[in-house]
Amino acid sequence: MTGIWYVVGLGVAGVSFVFLVLGLGWLVSHRNRGDRHKGVPYESGIDTYGDTWGRFGISFYVYALLFVAFDVEVVFLYLWAIVFRDLLMGGLVSMGTFVLVLMLGLAYAWRKGVLTWR
Repeated sequence: MTGIWYVVGLGVAGVSFVFLVLGLGWLVSHRNRGDRHKGVPYESGIDTYGDTWGRFGISFYVYALLFVAFDVEVVFLYLWAIVFRDLLMGGLVSMGTFVLVLMLGLAYAWRKGVLTWR
C-alpha cells in the first residue's frame, strides 16, 4: 500500500509543476517592457518588407521526419546490439524485420523523389 503513495505523490508533483510553469509563463508574458518594437518578430531595428508569413517547403519537414525515423532506428540497433546474445533467433528476425520496413520506406521516399533538393 505504500507504493501507491509514491504514484500519488509523483502525480501531484507533476500536475503542480505544470501549473507552476504555466503560471510563471503567464506572469512573464503579461509584463509590458520596452517600446513598440519589442513585439515584432525581429528586434534588429529594421522594418520587415514583403510578406512576413513566408511558408517553408514540405521538403524541410520530410527531411526532419526521415531524420527522426532513422535516429530512432540507430537507438534501437544500439540497444539490440547490447543484448544480442540473449535474444537468439527471434531477436535477429524481429530486428531484421524492423530494418527491412525502414529500408522499404527509405526506398519508397527515394523513388518518389522526396530526397532530391529543389
